[in-house]
Amino acid sequence: MNITKKDIDKLNAVLTVEVSKDDYSGKVEKVLNDYRKNANIPGFRKGHVPMGMVKKQYGKAVLVEEVNKLLQDALHKFLNEEKLDVLGNPLPKNEAEINWDADDYSFEFELGLAPKFEVDVKGKEVVHYKIIADDEMLNNQVKTIRKQYGKLISKKEVEKGDEITGTFTSTEKDIEKKTTLSTEEIAGKKQLESLLGAKVGDTVILKTKGMFADDHDNQKYLGVSHDDAHGLDIEVSFKIEEVNKREMAELNQELFDKLFGEGVVTSEAELKAKIKEDAEGQFAQQSDQKLLNDVVESLIENTKFDLPKKFLQRWIAMTGEKRLSEEDAKAEYERSEKGLRYQLIEGKLRAENNLQVTFEELKDHSKNMIKAQMAQFGQTDPKEEELESIAARILSNKEEVERLSEQLNTAKLLNFFKENAKLKTKEVTYDKFIKEAYA
Repeated sequence: MNITKKDIDKLNAVLTVEVSKDDYSGKVEKVLNDYRKNANIPGFRKGHVPMGMVKKQYGKAVLVEEVNKLLQDALHKFLNEEKLDVLGNPLPKNEAEINWDADDYSFEFELGLAPKFEVDVKGKEVVHYKIIADDEMLNNQVKTIRKQYGKLISKKEVEKGDEITGTFTSTEKDIEKKTTLSTEEIAGKKQLESLLGAKVGDTVILKTKGMFADDHDNQKYLGVSHDDAHGLDIEVSFKIEEVNKREMAELNQELFDKLFGEGVVTSEAELKAKIKEDAEGQFAQQSDQKLLNDVVESLIENTKFDLPKKFLQRWIAMTGEKRLSEEDAKAEYERSEKGLRYQLIEGKLRAENNLQVTFEELKDHSKNMIKAQMAQFGQTDPKEEELESIAARILSNKEEVERLSEQLNTAKLLNFFKENAKLKTKEVTYDKFIKEAYA
């Protein structure tokens, strides 16, 4: 067997595989002999079927199968030995022209070659948001906590700041929803005026248009669908069943201990510091995800290289569950090109900067995860043998290994970007971050 490679250009090549009778005849004969030994054909004892009959019935199919096995093994070996970085798989080029009645065959395969390129992570500057919990957020959180742990005082008449329990009804949209809401949730001036002064047992007619600042609240409080919630403009009846004033909890040691454990927080200042720490820890995760997305987008946009576009379109057309038309394959390529470009960029970064995850790292990550979960249930000092045993069970599950590997791979890449990308730190409040990041 002989394999030669002819470069068409930097991104495309053709492999020619010459297969002679000596390469496959022994394998074909062995398979046919096995068929002969086990064939059950009327009129012949098992194992005594004439070879000519076996060849006539099975010869061509066995020949094609064995030659194809040789081809796949030879191609795999050649690509590895030559260290060819290919995209997709080799595509048969002349399979329709093969004369299987001949003794020797010449097969041609198209190759799509991965492009050569450089990745500059220090290129375009990317914003790295540092999200802070400002005084307004901290004050609102303290207020929310005081409300949550406060007590309700029953009332007969609605005043500002009260919580109202009642049932919204409408025959037009088939609404019948019991709910509790605060007058602070009502954004519409006329709707609020209609509610203030109303008494338990009263039914108030309210227009839904502009009643809430966010149309999604129509879904929450009225029970309508997501589609109906947007721009809802009907009249609803609201029967008031209960009115309560929420007396806010005192900021005292009893409340602090209830929230964080005995003696952890001892003052309002420490409470705000704890809220700030917890909030900014959660914000950091969102900031990191935004950073990762932005660096990836920047690398895709600014790392220029060509791809063997026509080859990839043919590969997409031929290798799916069903063969695609040229037009469909082109459309699928357009949808997947960006992802393919990033796969190549990421692969190069990982290879050149040793960002692959090792088994030991995976095991350590599993054990740390187990310890964190056990700590939640009060087991703060588990034995090493126990951790090893649980980690071994986790790592025997293929899906868990894939999930944990993805977590570690993402973390490694994120840390690499933090250390090497050209970043501009920008301090913002959470509200401003949402507006800038997802506008």
